[in-house]
Amino acid sequence: MDMATEDAAETAAEGPGGDPGTSALAGSLRLAMGRIVRRLRQAHAVGDLTLSGASVLARLSGSGPDSPGALAEQERVRPQAMAGTLAALEQRGLVSRSPDPVDRRRAVIAITEEGRTVLERRRSESADRLAHALDGFTARERQALTDVLPLLDRLAEQL
Repeated sequence: MDMATEDAAETAAEGPGGDPGTSALAGSLRLAMGRIVRRLRQAHAVGDLTLSGASVLARLSGSGPDSPGALAEQERVRPQAMAGTLAALEQRGLVSRSPDPVDRRRAVIAITEEGRTVLERRRSESADRLAHALDGFTARERQALTDVLPLLDRLAEQL
């Protein structure tokens, strides 16, 4: 039996949250990720993008223009919350709103060049801050973090 098959069999046998260690791991992951996000967020200037604003800009940058409703669904927020986020981004000139070419009653939101610039600057600041922190890790520790990234991506997709 290969490693993936053994892992799948082990997970199926335990069931969701069946292992007390799973609950402890979940709590520890939540705390560690929360600290990382909070510290990265604190490094940004006052009045900078909110986390939700940055997420919407990143989605529009990667996937292209979309409707407010679709963005709310993808970001897993209420349409009212998305409307507030989009209004703030639009007011700053980071996104633009135009009529849907197929259904003129609907709006399509797109990232502007200014939005791309702000998003790239924010990514660079966060990446620089992370890189500086990682300089204090050994090569083996950095490799361990690299090895866990696919699992963290998979975890994010399952939430």
